[in-house]
Amino acid sequence: MTEPVIFSDVRKPPLIELRLWRQFLAVAEELHFSRAAQRLNMTQPPLTQAIAQLEAALGLRLFDRTKRSVQLTAAGAALVLEARDLLARAAAMPGLAHASADGEAGRLRLAFVSTVGFDLLPRWVRAFREQYPKVQLELIEATGDVQLEAFGRGEIDAGFILHSPGFAPPGLTCKRLSRNPLVVALPEQSALAANATLTLKDLLDQPLVIFPRRILPSLYDAIFAMYHAAGYLPRVAQEAIQMQTIVNLVSAGIGVAWVPDSVRQFQRPGVVYRALKGSKGRAVPGCETSLVWAAGAASPALLRFMAFAPDGLDLQFNNG
Repeated sequence: MTEPVIFSDVRKPPLIELRLWRQFLAVAEELHFSRAAQRLNMTQPPLTQAIAQLEAALGLRLFDRTKRSVQLTAAGAALVLEARDLLARAAAMPGLAHASADGEAGRLRLAFVSTVGFDLLPRWVRAFREQYPKVQLELIEATGDVQLEAFGRGEIDAGFILHSPGFAPPGLTCKRLSRNPLVVALPEQSALAANATLTLKDLLDQPLVIFPRRILPSLYDAIFAMYHAAGYLPRVAQEAIQMQTIVNLVSAGIGVAWVPDSVRQFQRPGVVYRALKGSKGRAVPGCETSLVWAAGAASPALLRFMAFAPDGLDLQFNNG
């Protein structure tokens, strides 16, 4: 004869202790109360009461019980895999908490400018994932101005930015990662492409493809200052946001473009890259790539990620 079950009001989801799920799973796997009690190092009466308590909390019968057999109901069978998963996740939580505190697990939201995607970022991501597979990396391509807005809204943890030397955004902690000279991207059909190196004088009259000032003001101003020092105003033919787009426009013959040396790795047909020589004491501007984050807000996962920074430019400062 089956045992009666008192059903509860199930309109409010019950809060059920892990202990009850552990006891349910033991009975479900043994299909025998005595063996399940032995497995749990308890006596049978408290185990029987615990199952009745669980069934009452759910408002469902989980087992069909007679004096000779114990069988799972359809509802009980549906909960077995879920109970196993729940208990496994509960058992893993202390380790996950310690791993997160140590930076070996968790989530890291990284924004990056397109130039970082040519070289630094792929190498770092691969190495980091191999060593810390439990850290979920969320990669967000965004220009510097968009990253600053995302920091203000708390949507990213850190960002890779491009800037002129010493001109990282204020209010952020900055770790400089690399320094690149600017090179010029030329249409392959340009007569200037035949020269191994160029000077600024060769380029002053050429139409310019450049990014809008709002996305990279320090580098934009440095390029314009170089032209102004030579007595020229740059003739901007087209603005574009992404470096890939700028190079594609150069390929189409729209003009020439000043790009970080790392962009050479973007081998677009119809484009050649040339280094420039400074002239009359005027140096060609350079640029730096930095990792930035809110001051005092470096998470353990971010600190782990920064350990992959290239050697030699490990310069950290508060740019407040």
